[in-house]
Amino acid sequence: MKRFLTLLILVSNIAFNISAPAQIGININIGSQPAWGPTGYDHVDYYYFPDIDAYYNVPKRQYVYLNKNQWVFTNSLPYKYSGFDPYRRYKVVINRPAPYKDGDMYRNKYAGFSDGRGPKQESIRDSKDEKYKNHPGNKGHKEKDRNEKGNKN
Repeated sequence: MKRFLTLLILVSNIAFNISAPAQIGININIGSQPAWGPTGYDHVDYYYFPDIDAYYNVPKRQYVYLNKNQWVFTNSLPYKYSGFDPYRRYKVVINRPAPYKDGDMYRNKYAGFSDGRGPKQESIRDSKDEKYKNHPGNKGHKEKDRNEKGNKN
C-alpha cells in the first residue's frame, strides 16, 4: 500500500508538471527605438554616446547627461550639444537600469570611440532589413517602396 501511494504521488507530480504551461517573456521594442538607433537590436534600454558622455533612455525617450555633477533627464539635449548628430556618431547599446550611475566605467571603456572613431553603424532609418520595415523613421523601405511603385508604371 505504501508503494502504491508513493507511486501515485510521483505520477501525479509528473502529470501536473507536464501540463503546467511554460511562461516565456520576450521584450521587443524595435518600434520605440529612435530612427538614429543602430540596427541589429530587438530590445534597447539605453544608448550611450561616447562623444558627449550622455545617454538616451529608449522607453522614456529621454536624454540623460551630467550637468554640474547632477544627472539631468530631459526630452532634448541642451544647446551645448547642438552640433551632435546621433546618425553619424557611435552609439553603445546598454540593457541594464541606470547605466549612468556607472558613468566612469562607460567613459573609460568607450573613450576611443568618440570623434567618429567607433565602428560604422547602420541606422534604423537607413536600413532595408525587413525587421525595420514598419519602423516610423525608416526611409530605406519608403525609398524602396517608392522605387518599386515607379517601376510598375
